[in-house]
Amino acid sequence: MSQLDQHRFAMQLALLSRSWRAELDRRLSDLGLSQARWLVLLHLARFQEIPTQRELARSVGIEGPTLARLLDGLEAQGLVSRQAVPEDRRAKRVILNAPALPLIERIERISTELREELFSGIDPEELRRCQQVHKQILANLERPKPRKRAPLS
Repeated sequence: MSQLDQHRFAMQLALLSRSWRAELDRRLSDLGLSQARWLVLLHLARFQEIPTQRELARSVGIEGPTLARLLDGLEAQGLVSRQAVPEDRRAKRVILNAPALPLIERIERISTELREELFSGIDPEELRRCQQVHKQILANLERPKPRKRAPLS
């Protein structure tokens, strides 16, 4: 693959990600939640056990202080609550409150509808191949990076 092809692929992938998220955000705009807040709710709903703030931040891919601000807003809306962890005074567990459940169901339904629209007409084998390519790119990103050595004098 030429460098130009690689560049085009990377730009297209970035545009796809931004556009997909923007469209989903547009469809969810009447929920009164920012993209960051509904994303936190979705991640929180997918945990099997009640996560700590640290676990939730890792899942969402954001820093702890950023998550804390988002949780402040979600807590003010009555959608989540935080509970101290008895064995670790610094840790807090994040709990979904009942009013969040219908919102999450709506987010999931709208998200599923959009996915079905976007994947319409795509051959399942082509999609699997695309997933393999993305998986390899992610593996390449996660591979340990060689350290740069200082030049010898």
